[in-house]
Amino acid sequence: MVTVSSLLDGPWYERYKRISSLNIRSSIYDVTNQCNLRCKGCFFFSSNEDQAAREEMDLRKWEGFIEKEKARGVNLAILIGGEPTLHLDRVEAFYRRLPTYCATNGLIKIPRERFPEMMIGISLWGSPEDEKVLRGRDTFAVSSKNYAGDAYTYYLYTITPRQVGKTEGVVQRIAEAGLKVHLQLLSNDEHVEGFSWEAEELEALRQELDGLLERYPQTVISCKYYHQIITSGKMMGRSFGWKECPSVTESLDDRQPRPRRLIHFIRWASDLKTVHRCCTSATRDCSTCKDGAAHMSWAMVNKRDHIRTKEDLQNWIEVYEMFAKLYHFIPW
Repeated sequence: MVTVSSLLDGPWYERYKRISSLNIRSSIYDVTNQCNLRCKGCFFFSSNEDQAAREEMDLRKWEGFIEKEKARGVNLAILIGGEPTLHLDRVEAFYRRLPTYCATNGLIKIPRERFPEMMIGISLWGSPEDEKVLRGRDTFAVSSKNYAGDAYTYYLYTITPRQVGKTEGVVQRIAEAGLKVHLQLLSNDEHVEGFSWEAEELEALRQELDGLLERYPQTVISCKYYHQIITSGKMMGRSFGWKECPSVTESLDDRQPRPRRLIHFIRWASDLKTVHRCCTSATRDCSTCKDGAAHMSWAMVNKRDHIRTKEDLQNWIEVYEMFAKLYHFIPW
């Protein structure tokens, strides 16, 4: 009989035990419908999710809602928007009650005296030139000054087809700012010309990402198995899509048979009542989704399928460790 202990030697088994006890239970929260940017390809605005619910303005209702989420078993609050830093009182309500991760474009500096150990992920969409096309400005010029050297901050670098062959320059700038970086791919939801993926670009990018991990091991938070999954859209002979996605809101998940999924996962709108379909948007074609967290979670919830060979299980461990580092469950 193949078991975890039969596949792993001492050091790998210790790594497995460290993550297997974490029991991460996450949900995602739209802190606000407002943003100080309008990025082409942002799923929140491209799918009109900013109009799906009327924003709750009463902070006491936010606090009561968060207490209920804590009682529901959530131990990781992932804050998105809109731009969460436009409402730091709501962010603080989460931070005081739950382990919290805040996604931001980095234009507003989150005060560390108020949020000393909150994990922050700064969105970055490529080179200054691509950022200007997709976001209207070079955000890195501002965000890198706001967060240089911050031990609890990393860049979420969304790579576009135009960046293939050019990613090292971006990663080098991040390293020079004393920050970490995680890598994902653009899902071209608004069909911006020149930003849709071709198969040969994805294969070339996989090799490029592996090289970045080898050359910048202290900066790039990733693993080669994740690169394989995110560029191919395949895992264990299966293709990512609606029938496989683990990040569907529980109350809206009517798939039969139901795939392995994140336990009790919900993506809440800013009225604290409405829920969205999944961790991205209801209008996205799931077969083209390149969301990094969704693909990481896909691997994580399918542990049993990886208890097959030593390599398969080690791959699973590396993906889980990556996720745990990005959300501050284990150190860098």
